[in-house]
Formats: sequence, C-alpha cells, structure tokens
Amino acid sequence: MLEVKNLRVEIHGRPILDGLDLTVKAGEVAAIMGPNGSGKSTLSYVIAGKEDYEVTGGEILLDGENILELSPDERAAKGLFLAFQYPIEIPGVATMTFLKSALTALARQRGEKEPTTADFMRRVRAAAERLKIDQDMLKRPLNVGFSGGEKKRMEILQMALLEPRLAIMDETDSGLDIDALRVVAEGVNALRDPKRAFLVITHYQRLLNHIKPDTVHVMARGKIVRSGGPDLALELERNGYRDYAEAAA
Repeated sequence: MLEVKNLRVEIHGRPILDGLDLTVKAGEVAAIMGPNGSGKSTLSYVIAGKEDYEVTGGEILLDGENILELSPDERAAKGLFLAFQYPIEIPGVATMTFLKSALTALARQRGEKEPTTADFMRRVRAAAERLKIDQDMLKRPLNVGFSGGEKKRMEILQMALLEPRLAIMDETDSGLDIDALRVVAEGVNALRDPKRAFLVITHYQRLLNHIKPDTVHVMARGKIVRSGGPDLALELERNGYRDYAEAAA
C-alpha cells in the first residue's frame, strides 16, 4: 500500500529525513517510535502533503503511484488521512457544517455523488454512537472548548466518516489521560480493516497497549534504524533510544 523509498527532506536548508525507507501493507498497523527530533512528525506531514518541507530525493508511493506531486486534497481523495498531534479550534464553524463540507469535498474530488443531508445525518449519528461520542459535541463549534480527549475523539469521528485507506496518527496519545486514551484506541481498533492501514507515530508504549501494532519501526536521525514486532516497543520502553540514535549517526 505505502512505500517510502530513500526519502530525503529539508526545511529551511536543514536536513530532517535522510534516506528513509518504509513499507506499510494493506491491513497493517505499523508503529513508528523514536526520540524527539528524529523526524517522525515531519514524515507524517510530508506524506500528507504539508507545505514548507522540501523533498530533495526519494519517492512516496501509494498503491504504486508517486504522490509527491499531488496536492493535499488530491492525496486525501486517494485515501490519505492525517490525525494531528494538536487538533486546532475553529471558532464560528459548527462541527456538523465542517463534517458535511469535508464529505462533500471528498465526493467532488473523487467524482462521486455528494451525500444528501439525510444520508449525512444517518452516517454521523451511527459513527458517533459506535465511537461513544456524545451528541452534544456535534452541536458545538469545531473543537472549541473541547478537552484534549474530546478533540482526539472528534478526529477519530472524522476518520470514520471519511473512511481512508491509510490513516496516519501523529502522536495522537499526546496529552491524553488513560480513559481518553482508551476511548481513542477503541475508535481506531473499530476501524481496523484488511483494506485499511494505519501508521501510528508515538513516543510511548502505553498507546500500543491499546492499539496492538503488527510492526514497530524505530526512527532516529531521519531514518528507520530497526524494525520488528510488538515486542520491540517493550524493549524501547525498558532501554530507551540511546543505542539507536548512536547507530544512526
């Protein structure tokens, strides 16, 4: 599904990713762990098409197609979704209006029939019930006054409605207490599917206690320095990243 080949990225002339290689298969949950400054969030932003980053080499292939020349909305139409570390508040924009606009824009980009209001309402209510999201949250401006856990749950709802093929979770556990973490993880697990892949970026093993990965990749100094199974995350929790940072030097 996703193949990142020899990816090199700079920002303001400073190298961030240095020949990174990564493969994520359909149906797989892949975790990326690593110390601060290793380039984890940069990787997620570059895959999603965020501006300000200069790709100086390599490829990002989605189902064999190099998506580097595509705009963020074109990548979304191909099935990419990025959950941010810190979802922003948008005062004055109703949550339901935002969700309807997102679904309509995606349908237009794909050349599909736009959802009717009745169909949209059914889909939102069903997804919110499945993810245990209070209906009152849907009546408020987007993320305004939401707790950290509520913001993350709202992103999971967006993901459930958009039904991406590849969902990238950029440190979605940041700032969550254990109860909110469990709710978010249950939402992600509910969306696991043989045709959908997840790339979960995190510092800590605690998220992976709830979202069990198929593979774990260690990232240091802009590249993947080791890959393994779920036990690798436990090893990192015990021993930290020092050895891997040195290996990447």
